[in-house]
Amino acid sequence: MHCFIRRNKSTSTFYLYLSLTQALTDKGKFLLAARRFRHGAHTEYIISYDSDDLYPGSNSGVGKLRSDFLGTKFVMYDNQKPYDGAKSLKSRSSRRFATKQISPHVSGDNLEVGQVSYRFNFLKSRGPRRMHCSIQCPVGQGTASDPSKEKPPSTSSSLSLKNKAPRWHDHLQCWCLNFHGRVTVASVKNFQLVAPAGTSDPWGVGDEETVILQFGKIEDDAFTMDFRHPLSAYQAFAICLTSFGTKLACE
Repeated sequence: MHCFIRRNKSTSTFYLYLSLTQALTDKGKFLLAARRFRHGAHTEYIISYDSDDLYPGSNSGVGKLRSDFLGTKFVMYDNQKPYDGAKSLKSRSSRRFATKQISPHVSGDNLEVGQVSYRFNFLKSRGPRRMHCSIQCPVGQGTASDPSKEKPPSTSSSLSLKNKAPRWHDHLQCWCLNFHGRVTVASVKNFQLVAPAGTSDPWGVGDEETVILQFGKIEDDAFTMDFRHPLSAYQAFAICLTSFGTKLACE
């Protein structure tokens, strides 16, 4: 799926669109929006279906993303159970959403569906930030690598992702990743995520070559976001939101 994100720095808002053409950006079809809030030493992103309703407790809230005080670890929450059997989190951080005010059709529980962490770069080595993601993805019929071992759609499995290692370009004298023309501006925010080789996954993507999600800059406030199964648009968007913001200890 080819998408793009537009950022509004003045309002700390981000808008996700589905690309309708082969162009890097076009009019697009609006999918999701997010707004960044500061809560003491922490940062939260409220993610919504409605670009005009980006506040805690909104009627169109989809979920939220919460960071630690360093901005290097993020937890992704879903306001609705993404699969049967998902467990609700009962914690102080989720009480603000523990009412039916979110939507009459959405559970008031916060459900943890993923984590994203950035590794510290104490040696200040050059290259992209080093990321690790653990995302809960539903597993249904036809997604298992062995058709004889189909799993019911009510189960889930953890998808482990890491950023793809760049290669040194002798002519350009820099670290490079092949975005196949989908990224045009060099940025520390740019990344590609792959599943580590040898990991047991029901989606058959653990080969360190299949790019599950890639994100990169094309203009000052425009970025492409391309993702594939088993990630959802919400999960891919949330992962990309973690890339915004300065992370001095990781660069």
